[in-house]
Amino acid sequence: MSQPKTTTVEVNGFPCRVWSKGSGRKVGFLAGLGGLPRWLPFLDKLAETRTVIAPSLPGYPGATGHTELDSHLDWVLAVRQLIDKTGLAGADLIGASVGGAFAAEMAAIFPGYVRKLVLIAPFGLFDDKEPATDPWAQRKDVLPGLMCANAAKWSELVAPPEGANSTEWPIEMTRASEAAARAFWPLGNTRLEKRLGLIEAPTLIVWGEADAILPQGYAQKFVSGIGRSARVETVTGAGHLAYLDQPDAVSKAALAHLS
Repeated sequence: MSQPKTTTVEVNGFPCRVWSKGSGRKVGFLAGLGGLPRWLPFLDKLAETRTVIAPSLPGYPGATGHTELDSHLDWVLAVRQLIDKTGLAGADLIGASVGGAFAAEMAAIFPGYVRKLVLIAPFGLFDDKEPATDPWAQRKDVLPGLMCANAAKWSELVAPPEGANSTEWPIEMTRASEAAARAFWPLGNTRLEKRLGLIEAPTLIVWGEADAILPQGYAQKFVSGIGRSARVETVTGAGHLAYLDQPDAVSKAALAHLS
């Protein structure tokens, strides 16, 4: 697996790493919990036929600036800057988990910015009759099994990448968790349901059959909220971060929808 090209853009004066690879029509990827400590097989699958652009959200691995974002609007506008500065305006967009919520916000608030949309178990909703699991309240040893059906996939994601400082790396991952918590605490609820009906882009909702963070019922809530051509595809053998568990199946579903 060859490495992607690395560039940097500034959001609110802070650097955010951008990875890109492949050729063809652009597709953006906003990662889920844990961000992108390393390039993934899922992204390599996409890059076989598309130009993949994966910017790091503020505070995630490869980026800073999350402490300047004090409200949900601040976060939405920061993501808008990332979309603008990476040339993704008007392109296809894939978002997972916390990144999925932001991808949905882009499609709802700035409809001309997203051609087609793929949401992989996105955050943003909450139902007290079917509560989500709070990922920020879990013991470290429990978290891998909640994030992925194959717990080892999460452990591989967050392990120090080649060249990382072993002392500073845990701090960087803690910062990523803090950034997500600042954006989505408590329980990932950003009242996104009020804006789902504004999404015009054809939307595929991908859900891991074994998602232990967000209940399966949330997939239908997204479809009902978006309406129009939104549909769900369930991936067997996959947890919350389905693109880690089943990169082939998730990339195949995404590319078919984005064709």
